[in-house]
Amino acid sequence: MGWAKSGRISASRHKRRATIFNVETMQLINNLGARIAPYQARLEGAMSKVLSSGWLVLGPEVAQFEKAFAAYIGLGHCIGVANGTDAIELALRSLGVQAGDQVATVANAAMYTTNAVLAIGAVPLFMDVAEDSACATLAQVERAIDAGARVVVVTHLYGRIAAGIDEIAALCRRRGIALLEDCAQCHGAQVGGRRAGSFGNIAAFSFYPTKNLGALGDGGAVLTDDTGLAAKVRQLRQYGWGAKYEVSVPGGRNSRLDELQAAILSVFLPDLDGANERRRQIAARYASRIDHPRVSLPAFGGTEYVAHLYVVRCSQRDSLARHLKASQVASDVHYPIPDHRQPFFDGAYADISLPVTELLAGEVLTLPCYPEMTDGEVDQVALAVNAWQCEADDDKGVH
Repeated sequence: MGWAKSGRISASRHKRRATIFNVETMQLINNLGARIAPYQARLEGAMSKVLSSGWLVLGPEVAQFEKAFAAYIGLGHCIGVANGTDAIELALRSLGVQAGDQVATVANAAMYTTNAVLAIGAVPLFMDVAEDSACATLAQVERAIDAGARVVVVTHLYGRIAAGIDEIAALCRRRGIALLEDCAQCHGAQVGGRRAGSFGNIAAFSFYPTKNLGALGDGGAVLTDDTGLAAKVRQLRQYGWGAKYEVSVPGGRNSRLDELQAAILSVFLPDLDGANERRRQIAARYASRIDHPRVSLPAFGGTEYVAHLYVVRCSQRDSLARHLKASQVASDVHYPIPDHRQPFFDGAYADISLPVTELLAGEVLTLPCYPEMTDGEVDQVALAVNAWQCEADDDKGVH
């Protein structure tokens, strides 16, 4: 995924389109009501089954979903946990990360991995990203390993597997460094027949409701082919128990995917590939209809992209966002503040420069993209983008 400029529309065409654009209702960034509606009966049936069973924690529904999702990703073990951030933290703990260890991660993914690193007392070692993908690169990973990273976290951002993930995994193996894949935005993406999450030592997933595979509340999972790591995560998610009430592993907590959410996920999982294909169709429709010289679109290929978010770039991002809001189209920024510039750090990383990360933070803008969008709604968003009037005539593009 990169960004491709378009520049064929004149100012007069912008004005003509502006005069015909008239929307009565807001086009949401995501519409969970539309997602839930066709599944209403099946969801109610799944939840009723759980309620009737009286088994609400770590029961048959969790076991069933874990087995099915592990098979879907192509790995031997899936361990359901309470949320995606816990999944990252428990995966790191299972890899032996301790206080003071350096963990390499990107800084453009809203502090989720960074918070997990800090919860252990470890130290984030921030990597810059490629401008065309917003993901870590092989060169950045190698630089982080040379700088002392004990574990590398690669985040598959916006729904695309990080380019060169197989080379990154091979490098980590050669150097004896564990690789954790953050797949919170990449459920079902695949390269060469292998799905996101199957390249590293271990992977973390989120099932937050807006994810490509989302529950009706929080949820997450850790996946791996390593039996030892899987056993460690299972202990960590339940207080560190080796046996009931016997704590044998430090760093444990109560972090369990509950039966209701597991049952709900089992309803949605069979349709994940179809929903991902619809997301790709929406992205392709945007690419064929958005035509504005100041807006760069994400370039994407095949199944390595599942269009979790459709993110454009614009040097006048805030102006475009205001215009879209006035045109009854929602947008969002994923993400406006790089981790190393968060006020929480109080300038601790002031001497760290991540030029691409910082550039993208000022330009990215997310447009609505979810499987239930109609073609008409996609066209509505595209018309709104094309009708935007730039605030400065001397702006030449996104750079």
